[in-house]
Amino acid sequence: MSKTIPVVKDIMDANAQLAAQVRAKLDEAGVLALNLMASPGAGKTSVIIRTIEALKDEIRLAAIDGDVAAIDVERIAETGIPVTQINTGGSCHLDANMLWSALPSVDLESTELLLVENVGNLICPASFPLGTHYSVVIASVPEGDDKPYKYPTMFKGADVLLLNKVDMLAYEPFDVEYFRRGVEALNPGVAFFPISCRTGEGFDAWLDWVRAAVGRAVRDDDRRGRG
Repeated sequence: MSKTIPVVKDIMDANAQLAAQVRAKLDEAGVLALNLMASPGAGKTSVIIRTIEALKDEIRLAAIDGDVAAIDVERIAETGIPVTQINTGGSCHLDANMLWSALPSVDLESTELLLVENVGNLICPASFPLGTHYSVVIASVPEGDDKPYKYPTMFKGADVLLLNKVDMLAYEPFDVEYFRRGVEALNPGVAFFPISCRTGEGFDAWLDWVRAAVGRAVRDDDRRGRG
């Protein structure tokens, strides 16, 4: 008698269990973690670097980068914060096991905010929670305004949405209202920040959100008696 093994369900269940362990470890150390996701070229690394440069003197930061090459890791390292690379071996996403394996290389006791740069992809990363506290999706004007309609799972699961490269709105046929309607239909009330890494437009509002999120995490840590 043949038996069907639910491989996909087993993988998802195992990932969920490890994600819970990652979250527990981060919470125990009082570290807030952000999972930054986007398609290639949307500006994940640029957002991370500009965020680090703005906050590194007031928040203790570390980063983990998922990629097959060290180019982005080297760029992040130039900011002076600790950064670890997860070589994904060509995988289209990070998963909780990869992040769990990388955490020992991060000095969690000296970190308040951990920035995790996921693999450039708008499909697979949406299906593999990492145990981070917030999912940050970065879209960009040159990609087009139809991305929420094409990749609904990614946008539905976002806690924060950054629309990067808004300095190019004058040159690209991007309908911001059409884009927003698509997002709101999937994820009403999601925190939304139009930004430009090149000019700095909109970055203050994004940075204020990050500061507030870290502040909440610190207060929660204090209430647990680990602050």
